[in-house]
Amino acid sequence: MTVERSGFQSGARRHAVVIGAGAVGSATAIEALRAGLRVTVVEPGEPGAPQATSYGNAGWLSSHSVVPPALPGAWRKVPGWLADPLGPLAVRWPYLPRALPWLLRYLASGATEARVQRIADALRTLLVDAPALHARLAAEAGVSQLIEQRGLLHAYRSRAEFEGDALAWRVRARTGVQWSEWGTDELRRQEPDLDARYTLGIHVGEAGHCRDPGAYVAALAAHARALGAERVAARATGFRIEGGRLRAVRTEAGEIACDTAAVCAGARSGALAAAAGSPVPLESERGYHVVLPKAAVGPRTPVMVADGKLIAHWMNGGLRAAGQVEIAGLEAAPDWRRAEILHAHLRSMFPALADAPPEGAEVQRWLGHRPSLPDGLPCIGPAAGSADVVLAFGHGHVGLCGSARTGRLAAQAMAGLAPEIALAAFDPRRFGA
Repeated sequence: MTVERSGFQSGARRHAVVIGAGAVGSATAIEALRAGLRVTVVEPGEPGAPQATSYGNAGWLSSHSVVPPALPGAWRKVPGWLADPLGPLAVRWPYLPRALPWLLRYLASGATEARVQRIADALRTLLVDAPALHARLAAEAGVSQLIEQRGLLHAYRSRAEFEGDALAWRVRARTGVQWSEWGTDELRRQEPDLDARYTLGIHVGEAGHCRDPGAYVAALAAHARALGAERVAARATGFRIEGGRLRAVRTEAGEIACDTAAVCAGARSGALAAAAGSPVPLESERGYHVVLPKAAVGPRTPVMVADGKLIAHWMNGGLRAAGQVEIAGLEAAPDWRRAEILHAHLRSMFPALADAPPEGAEVQRWLGHRPSLPDGLPCIGPAAGSADVVLAFGHGHVGLCGSARTGRLAAQAMAGLAPEIALAAFDPRRFGA
């Protein structure tokens, strides 16, 4: 067993094992240490490296991302998802039998506006002050420059296109989200490089973004170790639970005796949750990105365009476009045509990119796995097999954004403290487990 050891002795403190060192796991480790627990982090890969989900996401700290992916009438789009393998949301045919139960629950979760509103109200409690929470964590980890709060922009080609999203914005407004409208002239002034087909901007000033999610997560993981966490470089495989009490976390390198544990393993959390008595319908919403390291033009404000369903903004490594949802499981090979579509959209959004010399090998591509539950809400709460095992995963499109508060909630649960927000909506038992 490989362990990175801290410099102080744990004494008789309650021992917590955090499974996963992504955004949620690293935040959980920091908050558990703050709560006075002894912490061991179990993670086989290097935190923040390209294999990690947070490494390649869009970097949005979108406190207004409270609307679940499925909205009323989404079932009408299913034939298109199946027919177009390169659409914004697609299901690979060979994977359909396995994905079908998840898809049916996904569609049912947003079947009515009332259901969508209940989900949004719950997500808002998790995300409402995410930019401030991340700014605090980044400052503590010595990387405050990676978190910015200049708002986020949604660009539409017309008022009619915006009104096509009326339900989503109506739901957001009921949760307290506010925004400013940028008409054509203001949009041109704020975003001179954006294609002229976009005539309306919706600017959400409360939101923020991260300039390098991979580096941010790596810094959080390093900060946890500096505070005293140990790291075991192995994959967790299960638990030893006796009489409802957790005795150890099992790993490929052997058992780690402990008093409590948090499952923060992202898209690979399903088997661990089942091992703790809580099987949940976890699926990977595969997402892609492209980065143009030498791009000379792009957005002043991180932007999502309605016609392409993708996000573009500057990262420390260049101009990134991220998006797409592909349901094909954890093991299927990437379909890099989806990254090429993102690249084509990016060049269409910013015409000056199309006039530049071809980037060729300078275009970087990536595929990651969003851990998603069908109702758009994460699991946060105790496992059925033992309250000593806390589940904290399944954030879908808001994993980075929601990680700061989730880390606090998971740590509070492991330390036996009252949660700072109501957790009923996130209870793993909502799936019957």
